[in-house]
Amino acid sequence: MREAAASRGLEIEIRERPAANSLHEAAALLGLDPSGIVKTLVVKRSDDTFLFALIPGGRKISWPKLRALVGANRLKLPEPAVALAATGYERGTIVPIGSTTAWPVFADATIRGRRIAMGAGAHGYSLFVDADDLIAAYDATVSDISEPE
Repeated sequence: MREAAASRGLEIEIRERPAANSLHEAAALLGLDPSGIVKTLVVKRSDDTFLFALIPGGRKISWPKLRALVGANRLKLPEPAVALAATGYERGTIVPIGSTTAWPVFADATIRGRRIAMGAGAHGYSLFVDADDLIAAYDATVSDISEPE
């Protein structure tokens, strides 16, 4: 993970953290607003390729917005085993950094300008990174792709 970040010029911080039972509990443990925790969701296209969607806590993917942006009629969240095979990470730990395949990254516009916490590739850890640096390092497409949960 650290090598993958360094190869893209990204500065990251990985912290061990206790397990949390909810977004709000996780945010409190990390000293963040819930929106400062960003989920990396693996999304499967109909041609069996994937993309990463970065969605802040308290929000969910807006499927119509993402389909329009990607230019696809069908997108879905794959089964956990498929997401693991596509990224090398278990669900709940997925992050674009160090993924076995560098799938395209689509980031919700609300994460811009913030230091965010994300999955760190293993349970019990959080990765902290500047969202703008992450967006630049992965040439992410930034748009309004979420809606309140």
